[in-house]
Amino acid sequence: MKQKEIFSWIKSIIIACILAFVVREYIFTPIVVDGESMMPTLKDSEHIILNEVGKNNPDNIKRFDIIVFHATKEKDYIKRVIGLPGDHIEYRNDTLYINGKKYEEPYLDQYKKEIVTGPLTEDFKLEDYTGSKTVPEGQLFVMGDNRMYSLDSRSPKVGTISVDKIVGKAKLAYWPLKEFQWIK
Repeated sequence: MKQKEIFSWIKSIIIACILAFVVREYIFTPIVVDGESMMPTLKDSEHIILNEVGKNNPDNIKRFDIIVFHATKEKDYIKRVIGLPGDHIEYRNDTLYINGKKYEEPYLDQYKKEIVTGPLTEDFKLEDYTGSKTVPEGQLFVMGDNRMYSLDSRSPKVGTISVDKIVGKAKLAYWPLKEFQWIK
């Protein structure tokens, strides 16, 4: 009887460990934000959870999603998706235009109020940075919310990013507790 009970406990612990591994490796991944390029939405050293389900399927990536992607072999970046394949991106007077249509960016409102001098996002057209009029197929144009201090698709070091470099979408900020939020 005692041997059966011990075996049952061992089996339960092994199953729990396997499930934890699968969830951690293939569904949800915890990461720590490194840098201030996503302020004020996400702060340096904030802990977040990524959803990895469907990460390389372009249909699962929506405009304004916050994603983590492999920027280099050693470094992952966290940025907001601004342009999808086929989009023409333009900023005029600190306002985003996609394919000629004006888009609101409410996640920047707080930061814009804090900026005393000049716009948060400089005027530009997609072709100024990429040489292309539209975001190429299978690519995304991404920017940090801290527009003046973000290394993003506006830089030749980053450029548009391939969908297959996506690690996951940011879903939840959980640490420090006072910053707990569902990420939109």
